[in-house]
Amino acid sequence: MNKKKTALNSLHRKYGAKLVSFAGYEMPIQYTKGIIEEHKSTRENAGIFDVSHMGQLFIKGDGSLAKDLEKIFPTDLSNAKLNQSKYSFLMNEEAGIYDDLIITKVKDGFNIVLNAACKDTDFKILSKLLDNKYQMILSEELSLIAIQGPKAFMILEKVIKGVSNLKFMNGGSFNYLNENIYITRSGYTGEDGFEISIKNDKAEMFVQKLIDEGASLIGLGARDTLRLEAGLCLYGHDMDINKSPVEANLEWAISKNRIIEGGFIGFEKIKSQIEKGVNKVRVGIKPEGKIIAREKTSIFSEDNKNIGEITSGTFGPSVKAPVAMGYVENSFSKIDTKVFLEVRGKKYPASISNLPFYKKSYVKGASK
Repeated sequence: MNKKKTALNSLHRKYGAKLVSFAGYEMPIQYTKGIIEEHKSTRENAGIFDVSHMGQLFIKGDGSLAKDLEKIFPTDLSNAKLNQSKYSFLMNEEAGIYDDLIITKVKDGFNIVLNAACKDTDFKILSKLLDNKYQMILSEELSLIAIQGPKAFMILEKVIKGVSNLKFMNGGSFNYLNENIYITRSGYTGEDGFEISIKNDKAEMFVQKLIDEGASLIGLGARDTLRLEAGLCLYGHDMDINKSPVEANLEWAISKNRIIEGGFIGFEKIKSQIEKGVNKVRVGIKPEGKIIAREKTSIFSEDNKNIGEITSGTFGPSVKAPVAMGYVENSFSKIDTKVFLEVRGKKYPASISNLPFYKKSYVKGASK
């Protein structure tokens, strides 16, 4: 099966990217400086991420669309402000997560950003649930570019005037080369940043301009270390169809009024889990010393009981220590609980930790 390529493929090659197969696409895992330098560059300056493999879904409809989407998503969409973005989930009746996503209210409906590996299945599920009542477009004509880091707003402002006025988790339409493009202030690194939806034929020129203004290209490797330090989940690893938002410790993303009112897919299970608790829950885990516990590493209690499993683990360049996330039995989820991680047949000490490991630097208001 041929791998798909994003509109930035030739640019990745120009800058020496090591390309790998990811979610059916040929994507950059790193560039010539390597993952740690790319990680630091994002934390200290500004990093550019090609996330064009993600799904950009546009659902057009009138006032009834928000109510119909509320039957699917556990999110308050009827009261969402124009251009406001919200993090949410597509779930089954047992509250298992098909996908996590960002949904933004726009003038003629909603824009939804879906995970690359899930987007085609999501489209089929949503088409069926909405009974084909609305126009739905899963675009192949648009690229999605993220710029993240403390200098992201300054660099992007030089290329597109007015973006620094955006608030976190809000978007807007901007002019670039006499075309409307849509930008949201959001991201996946724990840093301030933006995601830019732009036509494929303008993407390379746009990204080159960001590079010329001082931003650096960043691959999937550093994207993973950045998001893990920030305590952010990766679909298919830290959440999936066998885990609910409550088990994933993401109950905060379910609108409070929706928990009271219900009426969305998976509500009964969510309500039960909130009231009665869950058997397992996602936690942060700090290994002692330098041992790195990767995905599938078993977690043991002090009395040698197998209590869970690591779902993501790496070395955190910003915190200068190994970091991990995983699921443990709820009775062992208290912060500072001592646990052991079995790596290559040997058990190493660790402890349950607060998330995130790295203090997030999101900008709530507009940049001055």
